[in-house]
Amino acid sequence: MTKPETDDVISQPQPRLLAAADWADYELLDSGNGLKLERFGRYSFVRPEPQAMWAPRLGADAWNADGRFVPGQGRAEDDEEGGGWTLSPDLPEAWQVGYDGLRFLARPTPFRHLGFFPEQAPHWRWCAARIAGFAARHGRRPRVLNLFAYSGIASLHAAQAGAEVTHVDASKKAIAQAFENRDTAGMQDAPIRFITEDATRFVEREIRRGRSYDGIILDPPKYGRGPKGERWRIETDLVPLLDGCRQILSDTPRFLLLTIYAIRASSQAAHYALSDVMAGAGGTVSSGELVSVESQPEPRVIAQANYARWAPEDQEPANG
Repeated sequence: MTKPETDDVISQPQPRLLAAADWADYELLDSGNGLKLERFGRYSFVRPEPQAMWAPRLGADAWNADGRFVPGQGRAEDDEEGGGWTLSPDLPEAWQVGYDGLRFLARPTPFRHLGFFPEQAPHWRWCAARIAGFAARHGRRPRVLNLFAYSGIASLHAAQAGAEVTHVDASKKAIAQAFENRDTAGMQDAPIRFITEDATRFVEREIRRGRSYDGIILDPPKYGRGPKGERWRIETDLVPLLDGCRQILSDTPRFLLLTIYAIRASSQAAHYALSDVMAGAGGTVSSGELVSVESQPEPRVIAQANYARWAPEDQEPANG
């Protein structure tokens, strides 16, 4: 008698795929042959995408883009350090795009992205729902800390939703871009502190000062350097930083949000790292992937990042 084939199914956190369906100024037009074709405002770009192992559906004319990123010779397709752009002479240095009433700048960068990450829009709305709920409940702006905050779109969106934001990034150039986006959005008077500092060192200092935050966002790189030569490696430094973040959460916390790019790990890794840190705090941790979805019939889906996010049990209704 032949034993029937069975799968060993284990009970694990079920990852969610989050995609933004409400962009007007971003679109994943097509993908295939290790590339993706995207629209940022009025301009189209071709970037490497190792996950696109299938064939593109649009014709060659559609792929005649305003910009194309070419990886450096001898480097892997997902290596962000090498390569450069081939750009149309008609492409401006930067141009305005918008999301959810917020205006900011898009521009090709040496790291193959366009100055912001459109797949993070579900996170922006999720935080905004909790920020609005906090303000209605407590009668004040929640204090939100954004670590590795880059060009500031999440900070601006949080401030627009009603938060008092502390924006921290180790790169002076990133902080300068965040100022540009603040000015483009017309939010010069928004309650945002911009700080150029190593994220770990900043959190350690906030612990010593006894400062706290009602929400924390962090989007750490795989590796990096602080303004004073501090070194960051996500494999060794993430969990200690998450421990520090828990220590500076207030007595009325609304969220702790972790996004991870450029690491060869599943969303389960982010889930367990955050779950361990928040053990005993109550609330729930959800996790999954931020994805881009083609604007085609029967679209293909491309995972862009892993995420894990914690919120208390009495959280406001989810958004994203």
